[in-house]
Amino acid sequence: MGETPGTASETALPLDSKLTATKRRWAEEGRFLTGRVARSGDHRLPPGQHLVKNWPVLDLGQHPSIGTTSWSLDVTGAVETPLHLNWATFQALPQSRFVSDIHCVTTWSRYDNRWQGVSVHDLLDRVRPKAEATHVMLRSYDGYTTNLPLADFAVEDAILATHWEGEPLTREHGGPVRLVVPHLYFWKSAKWIERIDFMTADRAGFWEKNGYHMRGDPWAEERYSED
Repeated sequence: MGETPGTASETALPLDSKLTATKRRWAEEGRFLTGRVARSGDHRLPPGQHLVKNWPVLDLGQHPSIGTTSWSLDVTGAVETPLHLNWATFQALPQSRFVSDIHCVTTWSRYDNRWQGVSVHDLLDRVRPKAEATHVMLRSYDGYTTNLPLADFAVEDAILATHWEGEPLTREHGGPVRLVVPHLYFWKSAKWIERIDFMTADRAGFWEKNGYHMRGDPWAEERYSED
């Protein structure tokens, strides 16, 4: 689901688009909920998911054009060392490679995706979140937002990815930089990321305000808000 372009405000997102209306209706109807028991042991496929070989493109219908010469990332909020990174300073950070599965709330999963970029752990080492930091808000270049508990953002295989399967991320998949948090539904892995705000309390992002779960664990089928 949604991830983002430019520095537009959240109100610039297409709240009444056909895609957004469909996703909101799914939340209201509880679509795709199976009621099956969550994973045990090393089961890889969450309840209600099916495997795909391709990588479907799902977003809010806007694909911002952000080149590496104009891209930047701000890391702000409850951190000891706020950062402003341009492409050169971002690339100068340690580079990591991970292989992980991805799971979309619209029921598809794809195994063994090869990512390259900056590990979230390496970013955290530099910004040093304050003791009172509990959550992060991810902001994208199209105005999209999504919230994450800091504990989920800081998992070992979370990555600010610049490459997929050995090639630079395409624009439609969130290039030049997107977040990948493999253990949560993929709407939490914001495309076209431009800002990470460390927060001392949780706050809903775009889809979370539109009927989707505040956390989004695929194995617990946390697709929709419990309200």
